[in-house]
Amino acid sequence: MSWKDADGSEQLAYPRGPAGTQTFMAFVGPDGKLQRVDKVLNTAHFARVQGGMTKDQVLRILGPSGSQWTQFYARSNQLAWSWLFCNSWNQQEFFDVMFDASTGIVHSTGQHPNLGGRDGSQPPCGQ
Repeated sequence: MSWKDADGSEQLAYPRGPAGTQTFMAFVGPDGKLQRVDKVLNTAHFARVQGGMTKDQVLRILGPSGSQWTQFYARSNQLAWSWLFCNSWNQQEFFDVMFDASTGIVHSTGQHPNLGGRDGSQPPCGQ
């Protein structure tokens, strides 16, 4: 994904999915030179996602979620996006954002362990 800003700068998302635990955001200045690259699947960036934000605002912070981790819940009319990441204990977890499906506005956020490892365990990062 990429976004162009009014000043001519650009932001580019590089997800390492679908099973990867990292997404990088590259920021390019109006002169076409790389300004910086940020790893965004971490608690500092997750904390920036707040209720009332739009899907586009979330995408600019975290990049796209994995398509296999996108779910629609008809009964509650909510859309869930999830990102796989490595927590501070070097275990895989998911960061979840719940949107109102009609408006695309963030309703809530949360985290849960990835229990997709051997025998339903939480896999360590790097495996």
